[in-house]
Amino acid sequence: MIGNAVTSGGFAPYRDARDTQSLREGNKEMKGVKTKALAGAAVIGMVAVPSAPSWASQHGARSTKAVSSFVPTVPIVAAAPAVQTLDPSDWAAQILVDQGTLMEGLYGYSPTGQIVPKIATHYTVSDGGLVWTFYLRHNARWSNGAPVTAQDFYYSWMRTASPKNSSDSMWASVMNYVSESYPYHDGSAPASAVGVKVINPYEIQLRLSAPHNILGEMPITGSMPLYPPSVEAHPTTWYLPKYFVGDGPYILKSFTPSEGMTLVRNPDYVGAPGEPNVGNINEMKLVTQSSVPVEDYLAGKLDIADVTTPSDYKYVLDHPSLKSQLHVQTDNQVEYLQWDKSTEDSPLENLSVRKAIAMAVDRQPIVNSVLAGMAGPTNVFGYKGWPTYSLQHPLTYNVQKARQLLAQAGYPGGKGFPTIEIYAEVASVSPNSVPIAEAVAAELKQNLGINCQITPENATLFGDITYAGLNSFVKPGYVIGGGTPNWVDVTSLPIESNQDLYNYGTVGPLSFRQHMSAAFYNAYDPSDVALMGNPTNTSEGTTPADWVPLEKAAKADIAYLNAWNAKQPAAYRKTYLDVPGTETNQQLWNGLLQAWHQAKTPAALHTAWVNAWKFLGSYSIGNGGANIGLNEKVWIKQHETEAIHNVYMWNHELGGTVNQQQADHLAANIDNYMLQQGYGIPLYYYETFLLEKPGLTGVLANPWSWGGVFQMQYLNYNG
Repeated sequence: MIGNAVTSGGFAPYRDARDTQSLREGNKEMKGVKTKALAGAAVIGMVAVPSAPSWASQHGARSTKAVSSFVPTVPIVAAAPAVQTLDPSDWAAQILVDQGTLMEGLYGYSPTGQIVPKIATHYTVSDGGLVWTFYLRHNARWSNGAPVTAQDFYYSWMRTASPKNSSDSMWASVMNYVSESYPYHDGSAPASAVGVKVINPYEIQLRLSAPHNILGEMPITGSMPLYPPSVEAHPTTWYLPKYFVGDGPYILKSFTPSEGMTLVRNPDYVGAPGEPNVGNINEMKLVTQSSVPVEDYLAGKLDIADVTTPSDYKYVLDHPSLKSQLHVQTDNQVEYLQWDKSTEDSPLENLSVRKAIAMAVDRQPIVNSVLAGMAGPTNVFGYKGWPTYSLQHPLTYNVQKARQLLAQAGYPGGKGFPTIEIYAEVASVSPNSVPIAEAVAAELKQNLGINCQITPENATLFGDITYAGLNSFVKPGYVIGGGTPNWVDVTSLPIESNQDLYNYGTVGPLSFRQHMSAAFYNAYDPSDVALMGNPTNTSEGTTPADWVPLEKAAKADIAYLNAWNAKQPAAYRKTYLDVPGTETNQQLWNGLLQAWHQAKTPAALHTAWVNAWKFLGSYSIGNGGANIGLNEKVWIKQHETEAIHNVYMWNHELGGTVNQQQADHLAANIDNYMLQQGYGIPLYYYETFLLEKPGLTGVLANPWSWGGVFQMQYLNYNG
């Protein structure tokens, strides 16, 4: 069995119907999305609430509360793109209503944010975390009374991974971890090779490409089941009310793309035993997030309002009746001062200097003055209640010690210290980014005598500095970084403290980073070009002689890496280096060599040679990214410090553990490295402030990347 997941404000135990034990990128494109938009469209579908006796009413649906006649109006986030579809294979704002409210997966979020059984009764894990078998309840029903079966999940998951759906967000589903799912998605493997197997109508098995705790992916949008007959009959419109068949607590009554929808209770819904499953609301209206939520709340247009501005927050606090209706929830998002990974020499190469800067930042005044108290100060990656909170060892605020460290480094009172950079996001994208940078700069000037240059960057360049590897334009300094997980997963435990680890070679001594910059700054690493030839020369790679330096390099690299891998800890080898079922470097090289021998024309020969070159050599992929080939991987193993090796190992091993306690310690190791090295200086964690109509309970703010309200199935009204 597996345990431990997320509460509405952090991780909390997974709960299994039979037992509870402690076991245990996505894509970053939607990280931190909390934008608002208004749009108009026509209502394109209506259905009436079924009046005939439902399957659930005839077969013992669980209902412990009288249904309320109150119809709440609930705002949902209107990020770009707004809610235009309810297809769970897309990663957009519809996830706020898909997962849990309209659609129910094998596991889902409880009212306290725990991951609990829904359609599943339990699961087993075997083969070292590679094979997960889920067992379904026999009484779960679709809204037309048909049974929910393992085949329905298979259909939905394979639809997401299908090569016909190349734009689907497969990374936001269980299929992100299933063996052969990506080869199937790109058309290089048949459906039969994919590691999803229906054992019987109420048992489905997943074979993963590497050990991973897949339970965290079960409640998210891409893991929801679909009713195959409806989707097959109406491939592009199945989610419209007149065609929609769902297995969740609610179904669609109306849907207006980009504006909102009306939901009514699913009369055929049978919830999981022992779980709350659904509140007492019979009908609810979901509307686009208002541009003036507090005003609309006061006018009775909304029954829940997101308090987002300091002026609105002050207004609420100044009115006792409103203040009593204010509810605060911690979000899983931390903003921090992130080392910007410059390759220019500067005093920041001195650990004592980085520690001094970390110890000179007082968080509380920043939260009070810049954020008007609408956040919580923190010097760790998390907050009280986060699993790694007590395991982290921050550099605490201590101006006297900070000044001593700076003086010991040769810069007493900041004398002789050059101006450093603080990169921030432009105000049109992130209104708080520049003010936060200015507040940090003021504290560093006052406490250490250090001057800072604030440089606002557009979203693309800011993203390159924050998330990518090495960029030649970056000056020594920091960036106002931050991160929020998309959903619960062991890889989310560091809360993005590991952003500097996304690319090899971006942390460590200056000489190490400068060497690695050859791959990030050049179309092709000059040292690899000198060794193996120039991929831009179309005449190269067309003769056997052109292969001699490549074959020599491949032989040496593979032998070295095999010997190095064999010396590593077993957990690291199993979860990252030598994952069962994946091709070895030798097998990959043999395939590249075979492709060259099968090429018939000079152009095809050159292309095959370039592919082999890229396997061995390093080259820039733009936007601060680089492909690191086998040659460079050998160099890294020969030159990286033990500390750098360990932190990368922990980062890779984290995704492969299925033991929660082990995951907590691995994540804390990563956090502590970034904290103690002064590469990450946490500032504050986000909070959601909601006004809620008196008598309305069960409101859950989404603590993940989209913000907004979600899990509306738990709403209750006792007014």
